[in-house]
Amino acid sequence: MLNFFLRLVLFFLGLIFAASLAVSVLLLAMVWGLRYGWARLTGQPVKPWVMRFDPRGGFDRFRAAGRPAEPTAADVVAARARGQEADSPVRLRDPGQVTDVQARPVSREE
Repeated sequence: MLNFFLRLVLFFLGLIFAASLAVSVLLLAMVWGLRYGWARLTGQPVKPWVMRFDPRGGFDRFRAAGRPAEPTAADVVAARARGQEADSPVRLRDPGQVTDVQARPVSREE
């Protein structure tokens, strides 16, 4: 008996969800129709609803997240005022710290 009531409650919840979804679609269609009718009545072109979204922006944000931020002009001025170097934070201060590579002479192949 409990199983039947559970199924009945879930069925009615599904009906309520379907009805609310149908009402929201009908409201959206009504708003779009009123907008279209007003544009036709006033002689204006119907502008589509678009998302102002550039998908390349997400990739740019992703790439920029891996890089350290460049210092702003205020950061450079503040560093100079404190007597510190105002270089990029990426530059190594001491080249002798690099131990995993060996320098070799440049060879020209012709």
